[in-house]
Amino acid sequence: MSSPLQSLIQSGTKLWLDSVDPDLVLENRRLGATGATSNPIIVADLLKSGRFDSDLLELIRAGKQDEEIAWVMADRLVHDAQQVFLPVWRETAGNDGYVSFELDPLLEDPQIGLEHDRRVASYIDLGKKWSSGHPNRMIKIPATPAGIDALEELAACGVTLNVTLVFTFAQYRAARDAVWRGAQRRESLDRFKSVYSIFVSRVDVYTERHIPELSPRAQGMAGIVNAKRIWAENQAFWKARPCTLDQEIVFASTGTKRPDDPPTKYVAAFAGSDIETNPPGTNQAVERSGMTFAPQVDQLPDDDILQELERLVDWSHLEQVLMEEGIKKFADPQHVLLALIAEKRTLLSTSA
Repeated sequence: MSSPLQSLIQSGTKLWLDSVDPDLVLENRRLGATGATSNPIIVADLLKSGRFDSDLLELIRAGKQDEEIAWVMADRLVHDAQQVFLPVWRETAGNDGYVSFELDPLLEDPQIGLEHDRRVASYIDLGKKWSSGHPNRMIKIPATPAGIDALEELAACGVTLNVTLVFTFAQYRAARDAVWRGAQRRESLDRFKSVYSIFVSRVDVYTERHIPELSPRAQGMAGIVNAKRIWAENQAFWKARPCTLDQEIVFASTGTKRPDDPPTKYVAAFAGSDIETNPPGTNQAVERSGMTFAPQVDQLPDDDILQELERLVDWSHLEQVLMEEGIKKFADPQHVLLALIAEKRTLLSTSA
């Protein structure tokens, strides 16, 4: 008899882990995960744990500055996870087995205030730098104006892309079209791979805060409906293009936020296709659930719910609010990470 996560995978879903914690990577690989992703929050929490103090001390003694240490450690953690999933990448000829690496979130920090063109150039330079020599590393680029403007050149240069912080059709379409323009500039599409991370639960948090008049049946459904509709369009778009590898949706932010929601809510809703990148706690809860998952990703709720969401959700406002929050949620942990390394520098140097 299949375990719950095994049944999810058997339904057609690729299971990725939203962490590069070495122990969790190994545990979730045993459970069937075939990829992983990272971000500044994950790296900061790992370094805060004290498990990597010896690595930090080594870099401090080598004369590395705080910002350089932060990126060396992010690179190491992602690289170590890549090694776990590299056999999957080889077995699938590059269709799976990736680990995502997030570029500097401070490029979008409004407190720093970089000009648009400088942000674009930095995304391109950093994307090339951190992808070089890593066949199963995806470079995460946010679906901001600067991020989207960097996508064509990065795709043309052969960088494997994970477009992140996608909340709306407008963002998805702009990102997808830019990536496809870049892909067509390559000599070959054989190794062309891209994914688009649609954030789900944050959409439902938005509707609870900003659209309390939604009926009980519709409240908590906007994130699912939106992601399923984008998934359907993505399927149709790439089916008409001559790509060897799958260009996929990543269903991200799949941990539930509302206390009344079962932890399997989003996992079940998107079963059947593409990729789910789940927090470790969500995978653990799914495995304990005893559920058997069947394909649901192509199923939408009743028409009255769809019509209510269509009538009441202002997607432009939603995108504006959630992008501001998303940038802050990535930039703030990067500041925390740099402050943590500075603190570690003092503590470790004193005790060494």
